Amino acid sequence: MNRTLIGMLTPSSNTVLEPLTAALLHELMPEVTAHFQRFTVREISLSEAALAQFDPAPLLEAARRLNDARMDVIAWNGTSASWLGFETDRKLCAAITETTGVPATTSVLALNEVLERSGVTRLGLVTPYLDDIQAAIVANYARAGIEVVAERHLNDRGNFSFSEYDEATLARMVREVAKARPQAITILCTNLRGAGIVPELEQELGIPIYDSVSVTVWKTLALAGVDPARIAGWGQLFQDPRLSAQAREELTRIS
Repeated sequence: MNRTLIGMLTPSSNTVLEPLTAALLHELMPEVTAHFQRFTVREISLSEAALAQFDPAPLLEAARRLNDARMDVIAWNGTSASWLGFETDRKLCAAITETTGVPATTSVLALNEVLERSGVTRLGLVTPYLDDIQAAIVANYARAGIEVVAERHLNDRGNFSFSEYDEATLARMVREVAKARPQAITILCTNLRGAGIVPELEQELGIPIYDSVSVTVWKTLALAGVDPARIAGWGQLFQDPRLSAQAREELTRIS
């Protein structure tokens, strides 16, 4: 049987991204399966100890172990580059590919590609993060030419605690951000229960919503040569013709 194996580098205290990723891929199994390797992440803050969690060395070691199972693509399924700077993820992906020989992406790079391809310059932002983390994220997107026109955050240092916020809390935050009429809204954190609320809220608000777990699945599928449009019922990310063009480009390149 031909299989597509997607590797996910996972924060150790995250309990959301694995079940959500499996749910997103459910209709593609057993042809496409996701596999996870954890490394230590216990707190999200700008403290020296918290920032050190994202040193490339443990991520690269996790990627090497993950690739013992012969992955077709590897993703850092986390959003640290949104406050550390996007270049950190670009360097990490290059290092993962050099180390393993496998194409690599991240949640933040996937989101940024979606925003670029869909022409978003006015963004709504929903996160669980602390005030200073949120400010750093807003500043990084401003430098990239994307204005965060409305934001809500939970001012929580997490990381495990992020998973304990219910969908109703996140939906309320999305609705509040939507009042500013951004071109798109992102639920930025792979330990938030965002993916499942996207379809209903998109219909209600008329605004595309890009969840971090979902965009990671979208990009890893494309890199592995699987059309993301095969995923239905999880929001317009997977069906948007502006984004499906990206998938066709990847599929053409691979073939």
